[in-house]
Amino acid sequence: MDARHRGSIRLEPTIDDKAPAIRGYRLRFTGSGGEYFRVWIVNVLLSLITLGFYTPFARKRTVHYFYSHSLIADSALEFTAQQRRMVVGFLLVFLLSAAYQLVVRTEQDTTVSIFIIAGALLAPFVWASAMRFRLTNTRWRGLRLVFTANWKEIYRASWPVFALALVWLATFFAVTGLVPDLDSSAQTTRMRLPRIPGSAIAVMLLALFLSVLCIIRIEYNYRSLLVLRTRIGDQVSRWKPVYMDFVNIWVATVIVFLLSALAVTLLTGALIAAAVLFFKANLAKPEGVFFMILMTVVLGVLSLLFLLLASTPARAFREARMFRLIWNNTGISHIARFKCTLSTRKFVFLRIKNLWLSLLTLGLYRPFARVNEYQMKYDSVTLYVKGSLDQLTGQLEAAQKEGFGDALADAAGLDLIG
Repeated sequence: MDARHRGSIRLEPTIDDKAPAIRGYRLRFTGSGGEYFRVWIVNVLLSLITLGFYTPFARKRTVHYFYSHSLIADSALEFTAQQRRMVVGFLLVFLLSAAYQLVVRTEQDTTVSIFIIAGALLAPFVWASAMRFRLTNTRWRGLRLVFTANWKEIYRASWPVFALALVWLATFFAVTGLVPDLDSSAQTTRMRLPRIPGSAIAVMLLALFLSVLCIIRIEYNYRSLLVLRTRIGDQVSRWKPVYMDFVNIWVATVIVFLLSALAVTLLTGALIAAAVLFFKANLAKPEGVFFMILMTVVLGVLSLLFLLLASTPARAFREARMFRLIWNNTGISHIARFKCTLSTRKFVFLRIKNLWLSLLTLGLYRPFARVNEYQMKYDSVTLYVKGSLDQLTGQLEAAQKEGFGDALADAAGLDLIG
């Protein structure tokens, strides 16, 4: 080819060179508080009448309501769990809890220790069974999720559970050694408390700090395992967060809690000061004693409410930040990803409003609060897909029908927990 014409040659892109268009599908929740209130009130009444044995049926009705109103690309989620399996799981948990309470009340210390150890060993199995049960019975457009983690992966990710148990076992023996008169003091008198040295307090504070780190690690390990070992069709999931992302959220949550507690303490102090001034001005009057008793009761109730209010912003802050972190860093192979725009500030204000309305209505506003919070979170997520959604779901469904998902599901474990 002549050198004079090389620079003028233009390579036209072929169809294969063109990247598929990326389309966004906003998730929508179409339920309402009024509709869910009818489901909720029936669940509450029947659970009370049956002394709690209606719980598995109530749980399925609740999940079915929220799933049927949760739309992805105008198609609702489905919950296909068999009621029989949910009842069996509930009865197993109930019997184990009853047996544990029996040995505790009969002061069988050795048996209680065995139950605690067995509970720690069974915790990963219970968690994995519950996750597999929920994901296997979640469907969308005929597609279902499959949790494919094997038991070796599950128990390896559960090491913080056993570390947490060892931390508090070591703390118990350490504090007992540092406070030798602990048992004798408890037996001789209920009024005199043993003197706790500073070293024992330091050990307990260290145990508390290590416990928080273990709890954070448990949450990170389980969430990452859940995402990375969940498949849809023949596609694996993607997960980007690291452990320090979770630590940062927890640190910020502690700061929010301390600020909330400070604000509540200042407000409570102002109310107490105002009440003291009121008592001094009206105690000499005939109705002064009555007002003093009334104000004491009111201040006691308000103090309890303020303590509850102090933890509410922190818990809502952590929930919103964690929700955004997970959904902004989760995807399906290279074909789909999620984007979350949940406002932490708005979610915290919504949680505070829902708390007060639930208290003022003696709990009757609770179903409306649950719908409002679920809708704010669900509507903040957008699914971005490469290419046609119909073509993609067709490919995933074809891969699912080849038996890939069923074989992995059968190898993963037992569906025990509903």
